[in-house]
Amino acid sequence: MRQEKCIPTSAIFGFLHHSPINSSLYAEGVYTRPLQSRRRTHSSFKMGSENQTDNHEISGSRSPPRVPHVVVVPYPSQGHINPLLQFAKRLSSLGLKTTLASTTTTATTLPAGISVEIIADNLGSSPVVGQESDFLSSLKSNGSETLARLIERHARTDSPVCCVVYDAFLPWALDVARAHGVRGAAFFTNSAIVSALFRLVHGGRLHLPLEVEEVMKVVPGGGITWETRDLPSFLTRPESYPAYLEMKLSQFGNLDFAHWVFCNSFDDLESQVLKGIVPDQFPAKLIGPMVPSAYLDNAIEGDKGYGASLWKPLSHQCRTWLDSKPIKSVVYISFGSMASLTREQTSEIATTLIEHDFPFLWIVRESQLDTLPDGFFESTKEKGMVATWCDQLEVLVHPSLGCFVTHCGWNSTLEGLCLGVPMVGVPQWTDQFTDAKFVSDVWRVGVRARVDEVGMVRKAELAACLAEVMVDGKSREEMYGNGIKWKELAKKALSKEGSSSKNIDEFVKELRA
Repeated sequence: MRQEKCIPTSAIFGFLHHSPINSSLYAEGVYTRPLQSRRRTHSSFKMGSENQTDNHEISGSRSPPRVPHVVVVPYPSQGHINPLLQFAKRLSSLGLKTTLASTTTTATTLPAGISVEIIADNLGSSPVVGQESDFLSSLKSNGSETLARLIERHARTDSPVCCVVYDAFLPWALDVARAHGVRGAAFFTNSAIVSALFRLVHGGRLHLPLEVEEVMKVVPGGGITWETRDLPSFLTRPESYPAYLEMKLSQFGNLDFAHWVFCNSFDDLESQVLKGIVPDQFPAKLIGPMVPSAYLDNAIEGDKGYGASLWKPLSHQCRTWLDSKPIKSVVYISFGSMASLTREQTSEIATTLIEHDFPFLWIVRESQLDTLPDGFFESTKEKGMVATWCDQLEVLVHPSLGCFVTHCGWNSTLEGLCLGVPMVGVPQWTDQFTDAKFVSDVWRVGVRARVDEVGMVRKAELAACLAEVMVDGKSREEMYGNGIKWKELAKKALSKEGSSSKNIDEFVKELRA
C-alpha cells in the first residue's frame, strides 16, 4: 500500500509543516483560491483533485500504517462530545486506530478503551453567556497549536495520523490537518435540516433575518408548512447571540476543502425534507444516530452509555426510584446541559407538577435548584423526585417512563426517537425550535407546548400537553405507534445493510485503500 493513500490529494501544504498554524495560513492566501477548483465528488466522498504526491516533508519516508489512524476532535461541551465519542467508538470497533483529542476539562471523564490526547490544555471551562467570543478565540488559538503538535508527534511514529474528524464547530481543525498533509472530515452534530439551513444562509440562498416565505421557496421538501417559531432562533433573530451565530456560519467557510462531511442523522428520518438540498447545498453523508450501540445494533460490546459525562450521574438513585413506579406512568423532565430556565418558567413547570398527579423525575442542574419555588419539595415528595443529573438513556429505556418533557436538543431528540418515547417539546433557543417542529408535526411522536406573548409556557398549556401524551386516547396511541416505527428505523440505519452503516463502511474502506 503506497503512502499517497494515507495523505490528501495535494501536497501543496508540505512547506508549512514547521510553520505557525494561526492567521499566517490566511495571510499567505492559501485558502483564498476559488473553492470550485477543489470541490469533492460528493457521491463518492472524494475531493476532486487528480494529483496525489508523496509528501516526504510531512510524513517522512516510512511506509504508511497498516491500520489507519483517525483523530477525532469534539467541541468541548456535553452535547458535542457524546456523538463524536460514539463515532470514535464505532470506528475503533471497525478496526481503526482512534484517538480522541480532548481538552483537559473533559479528558478525565472519557471511558477506557479510547486513546485520549490533550489539546487546548489551558482552555478552562466552557463559555458563559456574554463571554463566548473570548472562549472561542482561545479555543481556536490553543487548539490549533496543540492539535498541530499532536499530528507532528505521531508523524514520527509507526501510526501517523491520516484523517482528522472534527466537530464542524471547529473549522480551524481542518486548516491544521490540511497544513500537515492530513485529510479532514467535518462532523455536524445538529440535524441535517438545521445544518442545511445555516449552509443556505452562508451561501446566500437564504437571508437574515430568516423569513418563512423565503424558506418555503428554498426548502420545499416534505410538504412542511413552516412558521417563524419553527426556525432556528439564531436565524430569525440574528442579533440575539451574535458570537454563536458567527460560529455556526463559520462551519462552512472552508467546508469545500473537507474530504468528507458527516451528519448525526439517518436517511429515513430526514430524506424527504432534504430533497432539493442535498447534495447540491449540503453534501453530507448521514451516519447516525450516534447513541450507544446497546440501544441500537449491539455492534460494540459493552457500549451501554456514552462514558463521558461532565457531571456525576445519580444513576442508582434514579433507577431505584423508577423501579418503584407503574409502567408508563412517569413524566421525565430535562432541559439539557446548556439551557437555563428563568425563575418564572421554572415556577410554571413546578406548579403544573404540584397540581397534577403524574409521578415525575425532574433533572435540575445544581446551579438552578434555588429557582424552585418555596415549598415545592414538601408538596411533591410523595410523587416526585428532583435530581441534579442522571443517566438519561437509562431513564428513557425504563418501563415506568410515560413521556419525556424536553428542550428538544438534537441529542435528546435522537435518544427519544431511538427509544420510542413520546415527547413534550419545550424548546428554548437555536435549533431546538426546529427539532420540536419535527417531533410534533413531521415524525408525530409528541406535542409541542405553545408559548404566550412573552415567550412563556404557562401551567395550563403544559398540563394540556401532558394530558395528551399521558392519558389513554387516540393521540397517545398514535404517538406510541410512531415511536415504535422510528425506533425500528433507527436500528435499521445502523444494521449491517443500513444506510448509515454503509456510509461509515465506505469511509473506512477509503481510509484503508
